[in-house]
Amino acid sequence: MKLPEALEEAFNTAASTYDKLTTPQKYAVGIAGGLVSIRLMSSLISFSSDYKRKPTSFDLSGGSIESSKVKAEFDAYNDAYGKDPAQGIKDRSKTAQLVDVFYSLVTDFYEWGWGQSFHFSPKLPAKDWKQSEVAHESRIAAVLGLKPGMKCLDCGCGVGGPLRTIASVSGAHVTGITINEYQVSRARYHNEKQGVAPLATIVRGDFLNMPFQPNTFDAAYAIEATCHAPKLEDVYGQIYKVLKPGALFVTYEWVATDKFNPNNPEHVRIIDEINYGNGLPEMRTRKEAEAAGLNTGFELVTSLDLATSSAVTGPWYNRLWLVLKTVWINKSIVNTMHLLGLMPNGMKAVHDMLVYVAKSLVRGGETGIFSPMHMLVFRKPSNAK
Repeated sequence: MKLPEALEEAFNTAASTYDKLTTPQKYAVGIAGGLVSIRLMSSLISFSSDYKRKPTSFDLSGGSIESSKVKAEFDAYNDAYGKDPAQGIKDRSKTAQLVDVFYSLVTDFYEWGWGQSFHFSPKLPAKDWKQSEVAHESRIAAVLGLKPGMKCLDCGCGVGGPLRTIASVSGAHVTGITINEYQVSRARYHNEKQGVAPLATIVRGDFLNMPFQPNTFDAAYAIEATCHAPKLEDVYGQIYKVLKPGALFVTYEWVATDKFNPNNPEHVRIIDEINYGNGLPEMRTRKEAEAAGLNTGFELVTSLDLATSSAVTGPWYNRLWLVLKTVWINKSIVNTMHLLGLMPNGMKAVHDMLVYVAKSLVRGGETGIFSPMHMLVFRKPSNAK
């Protein structure tokens, strides 16, 4: 048996055994496991290099939010979502503020438990998840035809994982924009430590009000980011403005697929949970996303759901499913850190939300009603002014 298969079997056995325990037994195992994990990480910290690829459990924070305000900010985020089916964010004018708060709350958890690329990827045959992730990102450089000397915009860059891949494989200069100041500092830190800084610029800004001159960029892309906009036309319009005539824009869009039935209560519940746990105002359909680009003035070049376009790739949600099989390990660490007062009050609730919505994301993938990677390729007309 190969090592990855053996590890997966061991994880599945441990998870199955854990599920059979009584609640008090689970609590005891969680505390013990958390203490052991904290002790182990404490012993390793002194041997680590000066580059922290991801936060340790001791670093988990509310990002740009002061520690004393984390719980209040999370409670306000929670209250911002309506309780009625398909309601989403009640006051859409506050979407940008809520997205900023959301990413302050979740960025450390994302890096800690997932990695520097905050997106999903189809699983390529005979490739691991990291290789599949890089291929998913590199596709964008190929579709855009990026090459040295070109200037490209990453719209909603997060901490810059995809940006570093795309800039490195293409040689183009990539400017990333994110609304969250904490993500700006993390992205710049990673860019410097990984030697990508000469080809990367990170800017804090609202992609609904781009701080760039018209006709600045030779190309643009967004990876699972424009879904945060209150209206897709608003963010697409800003991208259209800063692109040069004839330039391409590629987006991996979160959409409700053609299988989604708005009259099916389970479908609506799944989408509502995905929206809430990921800072989305609402979920658009594939047709609505296409129409938003056309209404902005773009020409639609390609519309393709990368979740289902290849007959040989594995489901994007399988990676998340594997995380859920062993999430009790991270929950033990978070619960112990919370119990001992070693993380800001409110962070445990944030982690609980992320675990809960992970199940909804998997369910959305299994039912086929949701895709986080519907690829739309738009072109700004060559005769545009």
